[in-house]
Amino acid sequence: MATTAKNLFTFLLSFASFLFFLILSCSAEKGIASESLTESTHFHTVPLTSLFPTTHCHQPHTTHASKGLRRGASLKVVHKHGGCSTGKDNTPTLTDILNQDESRVNSIHARVNSARIDNLNAVSGVGRKKKIPDSKAAVPAKSGTTLSTGNYIVTVGLGNPTKSLTLVFDTGSDLTWTQCEPCVKTCYTQQETIFNPKLSTTYSNISCSAAACSGLTSATGNNPGCSSSTCVYGIQYGDSSFSVGFFAKDRLSLTATDAVEDFLFGCGQNNQGLFGKTAGLLGLGRDALSLVSQTAAKYGKYFSYCLPTKRGANGHLTFGKGGAAPVKYTPFATDQGASFYFIDVQAIAVGGKQLSISPVVFKSSGTIIDSGTVITRLPPAAYSALRSAFRQGMSKYPQAPALSILDTCYDLSKYTTVSVPKISFVLNGGVTMDLPLVGILLGNGASQVCLAFAGNGDASDVGIFGNIQQQTFEVVYDVAGGKLGIGAGGCS
Repeated sequence: MATTAKNLFTFLLSFASFLFFLILSCSAEKGIASESLTESTHFHTVPLTSLFPTTHCHQPHTTHASKGLRRGASLKVVHKHGGCSTGKDNTPTLTDILNQDESRVNSIHARVNSARIDNLNAVSGVGRKKKIPDSKAAVPAKSGTTLSTGNYIVTVGLGNPTKSLTLVFDTGSDLTWTQCEPCVKTCYTQQETIFNPKLSTTYSNISCSAAACSGLTSATGNNPGCSSSTCVYGIQYGDSSFSVGFFAKDRLSLTATDAVEDFLFGCGQNNQGLFGKTAGLLGLGRDALSLVSQTAAKYGKYFSYCLPTKRGANGHLTFGKGGAAPVKYTPFATDQGASFYFIDVQAIAVGGKQLSISPVVFKSSGTIIDSGTVITRLPPAAYSALRSAFRQGMSKYPQAPALSILDTCYDLSKYTTVSVPKISFVLNGGVTMDLPLVGILLGNGASQVCLAFAGNGDASDVGIFGNIQQQTFEVVYDVAGGKLGIGAGGCS
């Protein structure tokens, strides 16, 4: 009997030990599963090769269907140096692109700071003298906006009969211009033949006395000149590129069925700089001379775009309502200024965790969304928090040397699969932008893959939401309604 009881006790003890071990094992498995779920939810885990897409043009199968869903005047958008661009020039290095991007950012900071000083002076009643160029409209010395090499292009028609021209489109610029014959002084090499105004039956110059001529001051930051009663514009960019020529009007054809009569633009006779082989620029800013304002009666100051990746052929620039992708709206921050498209950034999350950044940080600097700036710029405190959290999430990968303005880089050459923390931006109105991987990393080869953000030098410098982070999103500018729409899958 004693032996039976002893055996029963031993059995029960062994069974209890087994149950205890089983519970511990299940708990451990749940913990591992939970960690795995967290990583899959808050990290992009992809093959390393996906960070370096091929340079060939990817033609989507849904092009016609997608275009049919857009009811406005829709133009095809491709990356200037991507595989789908037909006007290939010498592709700059990534270092060149970043350095030129820095020039653009510096000039934007200068323009915003200058506007803020003017506003303060206006409130206080203090005036500021402006340098007036001579009557020959020499190239102005004042820095404007830099045309970065990372820009996006569209093809439009100008004149009657229509002449096709490939232009960089830019939400940070107002005046549209193109090179024109006879190129009185200098024209750079462009993809198409240069526009000849003598061949257009609808072309005419603007006189110096016209009200539109005086509007060049706000559109270019420089007072216009006058040559034989013809209004002359001059605009110089932050990288010393410039365009000078006659201010004119002609028919602008956005599509085969959408034309803008008497469109005001610059007919460049002296043009030099880093414009690649494009014919000029399409200005989508907020000034009265921008394309957005000149077509207000037709399209209601409403346009949208999706910036494709470098090999994408399915980007678009559409004027008028009727976009294909659903969006959520955030109000423009009109209290920050009227020259750019300001938005309110409220928070940033990395790896599913919201960063500890005071709202004052974003409010003090303000933020603009800009199609021409490549790398997003953040206030120093915000960038420091983002960088710290990202580095923590990437701690298992060896770091690599900095690349120009990008100071957080990794050597991924020995990996076939990588896991990258997801990054999200929260905008006013409850709009959340979950960035795809192409909006987080920028690669200069597998041995140098970098976080695609940079910090401003001063806390008061305006933040800039750049085009790397905008890729593949539907971005809607309802200028008349005072709001910006954001939606995923805009290029699909």
